[in-house]
Amino acid sequence: MLRLAGARLLDERDLPGVLGVLDGDPVTACMVAARVEVAGLDPWRLGGEVWACDHRSVRGGRLDGLCYAGPNLIPLRGNSSALRCFADRARRRGRMCSSLVGPAEQVLGLWQELEPDWGPAREVRADQPLMAMARPPAIPLDPLVRPVRPDELDRYLPAAIAMFTEEVGVDPRAEDGGASYRARVAELIAGGRAFARFEGGEVVFKAEIGALSTKVGQIQGVWVHPDRRGQGLGAAGTASVADRLVRSMGRTASLYVNGYNAVARAAYDRIGFTQVGQYATVLF
Repeated sequence: MLRLAGARLLDERDLPGVLGVLDGDPVTACMVAARVEVAGLDPWRLGGEVWACDHRSVRGGRLDGLCYAGPNLIPLRGNSSALRCFADRARRRGRMCSSLVGPAEQVLGLWQELEPDWGPAREVRADQPLMAMARPPAIPLDPLVRPVRPDELDRYLPAAIAMFTEEVGVDPRAEDGGASYRARVAELIAGGRAFARFEGGEVVFKAEIGALSTKVGQIQGVWVHPDRRGQGLGAAGTASVADRLVRSMGRTASLYVNGYNAVARAAYDRIGFTQVGQYATVLF
Protein backbone atom coordinates (compact mmCIF):
# COMPACT_ATOMS: atom_id res chain seq x y z
CA MET A 1 0.00 0.00 0.00
CA LEU A 2 1.27 3.45 -0.88
CA ARG A 3 1.77 5.74 2.07
CA LEU A 4 1.20 9.48 1.95
CA ALA A 5 4.48 11.04 3.00
CA GLY A 6 5.19 14.42 4.46
CA ALA A 7 5.92 17.48 2.38
CA ARG A 8 9.18 17.12 0.48
CA LEU A 9 11.44 19.59 -1.25
CA LEU A 10 11.23 19.30 -5.01
CA ASP A 11 14.20 19.43 -7.37
CA GLU A 12 14.84 19.53 -11.11
CA ARG A 13 13.70 15.91 -11.52
CA ASP A 14 10.23 17.07 -10.52
CA LEU A 15 10.11 20.01 -12.95
CA PRO A 16 7.92 18.37 -15.65
CA GLY A 17 5.28 17.46 -13.07
CA VAL A 18 5.33 20.92 -11.51
CA LEU A 19 5.05 22.64 -14.88
CA GLY A 20 2.09 20.41 -15.67
CA VAL A 21 0.32 21.53 -12.50
CA LEU A 22 1.09 25.20 -13.15
CA ASP A 23 -0.07 24.95 -16.75
CA GLY A 24 -3.38 23.44 -15.63
CA ASP A 25 -4.50 26.72 -14.04
CA PRO A 26 -2.18 29.44 -15.38
CA VAL A 27 -4.05 32.42 -13.89
CA THR A 28 -4.13 31.03 -10.36
CA ALA A 29 -0.53 29.81 -10.63
CA CYS A 30 0.94 32.92 -12.26
CA MET A 31 3.00 34.08 -9.28
CA VAL A 32 4.73 30.71 -8.95
CA ALA A 33 4.92 29.95 -12.67
CA ALA A 34 6.68 33.27 -13.33
CA ARG A 35 9.51 32.15 -11.05
CA VAL A 36 9.67 28.45 -11.93
CA GLU A 37 9.66 29.00 -15.69
CA VAL A 38 12.78 31.14 -15.40
CA ALA A 39 14.66 29.54 -12.50
CA GLY A 40 13.49 25.93 -12.40
CA LEU A 41 13.32 24.32 -8.97
CA ASP A 42 16.79 25.03 -7.65
CA PRO A 43 16.16 26.94 -4.39
CA TRP A 44 19.13 29.27 -4.83
CA ARG A 45 18.08 30.40 -8.31
CA LEU A 46 14.38 30.34 -7.43
CA GLY A 47 14.68 32.44 -4.30
CA GLY A 48 12.57 29.91 -2.42
CA GLU A 49 11.51 26.29 -2.28
CA VAL A 50 8.73 24.30 -3.90
CA TRP A 51 7.17 21.57 -1.79
CA ALA A 52 4.85 18.74 -2.69
CA CYS A 53 2.87 16.09 -0.94
CA ASP A 54 2.83 12.94 -3.05
CA HIS A 55 3.43 9.24 -2.79
CA ARG A 56 7.09 8.80 -1.98
CA SER A 57 7.31 5.62 -4.07
CA VAL A 58 6.19 7.51 -7.19
CA ARG A 59 8.65 10.40 -7.32
CA GLY A 60 7.70 12.82 -10.04
CA GLY A 61 4.26 11.23 -10.32
CA ARG A 62 1.00 12.61 -9.00
CA LEU A 63 1.41 15.78 -6.95
CA ASP A 64 -1.34 15.76 -4.35
CA GLY A 65 -0.29 19.17 -3.13
CA LEU A 66 2.01 21.98 -4.24
CA CYS A 67 3.34 24.94 -2.26
CA TYR A 68 5.91 27.66 -2.92
CA ALA A 69 7.86 28.89 0.12
CA GLY A 70 9.77 32.10 -0.42
CA PRO A 71 9.13 35.77 0.37
CA ASN A 72 5.47 34.70 0.31
CA LEU A 73 4.08 31.30 1.21
CA ILE A 74 1.82 30.25 -1.68
CA PRO A 75 -0.11 26.97 -1.35
CA LEU A 76 -1.43 26.28 -4.85
CA ARG A 77 -3.19 22.99 -4.35
CA GLY A 78 -3.75 20.40 -1.67
CA ASN A 79 -6.40 18.81 0.48
CA SER A 80 -6.44 19.01 4.28
CA SER A 81 -3.82 16.27 4.59
CA ALA A 82 -1.47 18.05 2.21
CA LEU A 83 -1.98 21.36 4.01
CA ARG A 84 -1.06 19.71 7.32
CA CYS A 85 2.13 18.44 5.66
CA PHE A 86 2.96 21.94 4.45
CA ALA A 87 2.22 23.42 7.86
CA ASP A 88 4.55 20.91 9.53
CA ARG A 89 7.37 21.75 7.15
CA ALA A 90 6.73 25.49 7.48
CA ARG A 91 6.88 25.28 11.26
CA ARG A 92 10.18 23.39 11.14
CA ARG A 93 11.61 25.91 8.68
CA GLY A 94 10.42 28.90 10.69
CA ARG A 95 8.41 31.83 9.36
CA MET A 96 10.45 33.50 6.64
CA CYS A 97 7.56 34.97 4.64
CA SER A 98 5.71 38.26 4.88
CA SER A 99 2.37 36.75 3.89
CA LEU A 100 0.36 33.71 2.87
CA VAL A 101 -1.32 34.31 -0.47
CA GLY A 102 -3.04 32.25 -3.15
CA PRO A 103 -6.22 30.25 -3.66
CA ALA A 104 -8.53 31.02 -0.76
CA GLU A 105 -9.33 27.43 0.15
CA GLN A 106 -5.68 26.50 0.45
CA VAL A 107 -4.52 29.72 2.12
CA LEU A 108 -7.24 29.70 4.77
CA GLY A 109 -6.79 25.96 5.35
CA LEU A 110 -3.05 26.35 5.78
CA TRP A 111 -3.52 29.34 8.06
CA GLN A 112 -5.86 27.30 10.25
CA GLU A 113 -2.97 24.87 10.76
CA LEU A 114 -0.33 27.56 11.32
CA GLU A 115 -2.22 30.15 13.33
CA PRO A 116 -1.59 28.53 16.75
CA ASP A 117 2.16 28.91 16.14
CA TRP A 118 2.42 31.90 13.81
CA GLY A 119 -0.56 33.97 14.91
CA PRO A 120 -1.97 36.40 15.36
CA ALA A 121 -1.90 37.74 11.83
CA ARG A 122 -1.77 41.47 11.23
CA GLU A 123 -4.70 41.06 8.85
CA VAL A 124 -6.61 38.26 7.11
CA ARG A 125 -8.17 39.14 3.75
CA ALA A 126 -10.38 36.16 3.07
CA ASP A 127 -12.33 37.54 0.10
CA GLN A 128 -10.19 38.55 -2.86
CA PRO A 129 -11.76 37.83 -6.25
CA LEU A 130 -9.19 36.69 -8.82
CA MET A 131 -10.01 38.29 -12.17
CA ALA A 132 -8.72 37.82 -15.71
CA MET A 133 -9.28 38.93 -19.29
CA ALA A 134 -7.84 37.57 -22.54
CA ARG A 135 -9.41 40.13 -24.89
CA PRO A 136 -8.65 43.83 -25.38
CA PRO A 137 -10.36 46.15 -22.87
CA ALA A 138 -13.96 47.19 -23.38
CA ILE A 139 -13.33 50.86 -22.47
CA PRO A 140 -11.08 53.54 -23.98
CA LEU A 141 -7.43 53.50 -22.96
CA ASP A 142 -5.55 56.38 -21.38
CA PRO A 143 -3.08 57.50 -24.07
CA LEU A 144 -0.91 59.24 -21.46
CA VAL A 145 -0.16 56.04 -19.52
CA ARG A 146 3.27 54.78 -20.57
CA PRO A 147 6.23 52.75 -19.28
CA VAL A 148 8.27 54.56 -16.66
CA ARG A 149 11.85 55.36 -17.72
CA PRO A 150 14.79 54.45 -15.46
CA ASP A 151 15.67 58.14 -15.06
CA GLU A 152 12.18 58.71 -13.61
CA LEU A 153 12.67 56.42 -10.61
CA ASP A 154 12.84 59.26 -8.08
CA ARG A 155 9.61 60.77 -9.42
CA TYR A 156 7.85 57.40 -9.51
CA LEU A 157 9.01 56.09 -6.13
CA PRO A 158 6.86 58.35 -3.88
CA ALA A 159 3.71 57.08 -5.62
CA ALA A 160 4.88 53.48 -5.23
CA ILE A 161 5.52 54.03 -1.53
CA ALA A 162 2.11 55.68 -1.07
CA MET A 163 0.40 52.78 -2.83
CA PHE A 164 2.21 50.15 -0.76
CA THR A 165 1.48 51.95 2.50
CA GLU A 166 -2.22 52.32 1.66
CA GLU A 167 -2.63 48.74 0.44
CA VAL A 168 -0.48 46.77 2.86
CA GLY A 169 -0.69 49.02 5.88
CA VAL A 170 3.05 49.38 6.50
CA ASP A 171 5.72 51.70 5.13
CA PRO A 172 8.04 49.69 2.84
CA ARG A 173 10.96 51.85 4.02
CA ALA A 174 10.57 50.76 7.64
CA GLU A 175 13.19 48.00 7.81
CA ASP A 176 16.18 49.29 5.82
CA GLY A 177 15.33 52.86 5.01
CA GLY A 178 13.72 51.80 1.76
CA ALA A 179 16.83 50.43 0.01
CA SER A 180 15.36 47.03 -0.81
CA TYR A 181 12.01 48.45 -1.90
CA ARG A 182 13.73 51.02 -4.10
CA ALA A 183 15.72 48.20 -5.71
CA ARG A 184 12.56 46.20 -6.40
CA VAL A 185 10.84 49.19 -7.98
CA ALA A 186 13.94 49.96 -10.05
CA GLU A 187 13.95 46.37 -11.29
CA LEU A 188 10.33 46.65 -12.43
CA ILE A 189 11.08 49.89 -14.22
CA ALA A 190 14.16 48.42 -15.90
CA GLY A 191 12.05 45.50 -17.10
CA GLY A 192 9.47 47.80 -18.67
CA ARG A 193 6.81 46.63 -16.22
CA ALA A 194 6.03 49.87 -14.35
CA PHE A 195 3.50 52.23 -15.92
CA ALA A 196 2.38 55.73 -15.01
CA ARG A 197 0.63 58.87 -16.11
CA PHE A 198 2.67 61.95 -15.24
CA GLU A 199 1.21 65.43 -14.91
CA GLY A 200 3.55 68.28 -14.17
CA GLY A 201 6.26 65.78 -13.31
CA GLU A 202 4.05 64.06 -10.71
CA VAL A 203 2.53 60.60 -10.91
CA VAL A 204 -1.27 60.72 -10.94
CA PHE A 205 -1.77 57.06 -11.93
CA LYS A 206 0.48 54.05 -11.59
CA ALA A 207 0.35 50.28 -11.98
CA GLU A 208 2.83 47.49 -12.51
CA ILE A 209 2.99 44.08 -14.08
CA GLY A 210 4.24 42.02 -11.16
CA ALA A 211 4.35 38.32 -11.93
CA LEU A 212 4.78 37.58 -15.63
CA SER A 213 4.64 33.98 -16.85
CA THR A 214 4.60 32.77 -20.44
CA LYS A 215 0.80 32.86 -20.42
CA VAL A 216 -0.34 35.41 -17.82
CA GLY A 217 0.67 38.80 -16.49
CA GLN A 218 -0.58 39.87 -13.07
CA ILE A 219 -1.30 43.58 -12.63
CA GLN A 220 -0.45 44.98 -9.20
CA GLY A 221 0.02 48.26 -7.39
CA VAL A 222 -2.83 50.15 -9.05
CA TRP A 223 -2.93 53.63 -7.53
CA VAL A 224 -4.45 57.02 -8.31
CA HIS A 225 -3.31 60.26 -6.68
CA PRO A 226 -5.83 61.19 -3.93
CA ASP A 227 -6.57 64.53 -5.63
CA ARG A 228 -7.53 62.79 -8.89
CA ARG A 229 -9.69 59.95 -7.63
CA GLY A 230 -13.21 59.56 -8.97
CA GLN A 231 -12.25 60.93 -12.39
CA GLY A 232 -11.82 57.63 -14.24
CA LEU A 233 -8.03 57.59 -14.26
CA GLY A 234 -7.85 54.24 -12.50
CA ALA A 235 -10.09 52.41 -14.96
CA ALA A 236 -8.55 53.94 -18.09
CA GLY A 237 -5.02 53.48 -16.79
CA THR A 238 -5.57 49.87 -15.78
CA ALA A 239 -7.16 49.23 -19.17
CA SER A 240 -3.99 50.58 -20.80
CA VAL A 241 -1.79 48.17 -18.84
CA ALA A 242 -4.16 45.26 -19.52
CA ASP A 243 -4.12 46.12 -23.23
CA ARG A 244 -0.32 46.05 -23.19
CA LEU A 245 -0.46 42.54 -21.75
CA VAL A 246 -3.13 41.19 -24.07
CA ARG A 247 -2.27 42.77 -27.41
CA SER A 248 1.44 43.57 -27.18
CA MET A 249 2.65 40.70 -25.01
CA GLY A 250 0.16 37.97 -25.91
CA ARG A 251 -0.73 37.22 -22.29
CA THR A 252 -3.92 36.97 -20.32
CA ALA A 253 -4.18 39.96 -17.99
CA SER A 254 -5.04 39.15 -14.39
CA LEU A 255 -5.31 40.80 -11.00
CA TYR A 256 -6.90 40.20 -7.63
CA VAL A 257 -8.82 42.74 -5.60
CA ASN A 258 -10.16 43.01 -2.07
CA GLY A 259 -13.81 42.01 -2.06
CA TYR A 260 -14.79 45.07 -0.03
CA ASN A 261 -13.36 47.45 -2.66
CA ALA A 262 -16.60 47.93 -4.58
CA VAL A 263 -15.27 50.88 -6.59
CA ALA A 264 -12.28 48.95 -7.92
CA ARG A 265 -14.35 45.87 -8.65
CA ALA A 266 -16.85 47.91 -10.65
CA ALA A 267 -14.00 49.50 -12.63
CA TYR A 268 -12.47 46.11 -13.42
CA ASP A 269 -15.85 44.83 -14.54
CA ARG A 270 -16.17 47.76 -16.94
CA ILE A 271 -12.72 47.11 -18.35
CA GLY A 272 -13.71 43.54 -19.16
CA PHE A 273 -12.23 41.48 -16.34
CA THR A 274 -14.26 38.52 -15.11
CA GLN A 275 -13.83 36.58 -11.92
CA VAL A 276 -12.09 33.23 -12.45
CA GLY A 277 -11.23 32.27 -8.89
CA GLN A 278 -10.92 33.35 -5.28
CA TYR A 279 -7.73 34.39 -3.51
CA ALA A 280 -7.02 35.09 0.14
CA THR A 281 -4.09 36.79 1.87
CA VAL A 282 -2.78 36.56 5.43
CA LEU A 283 -0.50 39.49 6.26
CA PHE A 284 2.13 39.37 9.01
